[in-house]
Amino acid sequence: MKNMKNLMKQAQKMQAEMARVQEALASKTVEATAGGGAIKIVANGHKEIQEVVIDPEVVDADDVEMLQDLILVAVNEALRKADEMASSDMGKLTGGMKLPF
Repeated sequence: MKNMKNLMKQAQKMQAEMARVQEALASKTVEATAGGGAIKIVANGHKEIQEVVIDPEVVDADDVEMLQDLILVAVNEALRKADEMASSDMGKLTGGMKLPF
């Protein structure tokens, strides 16, 4: 029975630490660019886009499709990096165990 109590305490401690890491991810950011830096996207660890910067030189009314493509590439890369950062931070806590969050 004592082992069960210890296990429950450890689980509660890990749960609290996971909540702390999740909260910290909101303030951590990643940056991705496309078009040689013409588009910059900043996202936080919760995969929320925080900033979009577009170099005015890439804004061409005759080629809106290219601008859309650059934004799409940069957003997807920022979200991938945010996911990677979150997985890394949680992996440090869980020792690499694949837990659902």
